[in-house]
Amino acid sequence: MHIFYTPQIADGINTLSEEESKHCVKVLRLAKGDEISLIDGAGGYYLATIEEANPKRCSFSIKQKTEGYGQRDYSVHIAIAPTKNIDRIEWFIEKAVEMGIDEITPLICQRSERRSINTERLEKIILSAMKQSIKAYKPRLNPPTSFDDFVTAERKGQKLIAHCMETDRKSLKSMVGAECEYTVLIGPEGDFSPEEADLAVKNGYQCVHLGPCRLRTETAGIAACHTINLLKQE
Repeated sequence: MHIFYTPQIADGINTLSEEESKHCVKVLRLAKGDEISLIDGAGGYYLATIEEANPKRCSFSIKQKTEGYGQRDYSVHIAIAPTKNIDRIEWFIEKAVEMGIDEITPLICQRSERRSINTERLEKIILSAMKQSIKAYKPRLNPPTSFDDFVTAERKGQKLIAHCMETDRKSLKSMVGAECEYTVLIGPEGDFSPEEADLAVKNGYQCVHLGPCRLRTETAGIAACHTINLLKQE
């Protein structure tokens, strides 16, 4: 069944946005009486029927509502340095959303080769991945944040920094336990600097590795996201 994003449904608005209406009526050629699925980004999943197939304001009637659809008892926040090739970070975001992620922060580091991103485009990728994987909760995309500002901010739960330096590091797998909130820092192509790693540790972050292989930034982000999800869902 076709899925549409309807954050305005919580305000009692039973129409698709103009963009979603056009996709529904013009692209998918759905008509009055056809059934559709809706997600509101806040845990609501709806079954509905099209009442008016208007390509600018497609209206619907709700037949069934499920609250807390796909809700988990833990959260994953990946703060990751945008890659020089923006396609790679876009791929990370798409797959992380499909896999299960709650918050993403583009992290600007000392060795970052990219310091700006198109947040509007990334939001569209998030929405597309949500609908593809039937996620009722919309992950939060934060604005690009400097490394120093990020690690010195107060955060709850397990705080981890993944890097490739030859220091005392534990496996990420061994750090996933009873905590409900996980924040993982993933560095740029040149890795975090020693000064950044030291600052993170001073602010309560624990150093971890993601296995014996050296991974690309976007691969490391996916590995971290998958590891936490896999272990918490056992």
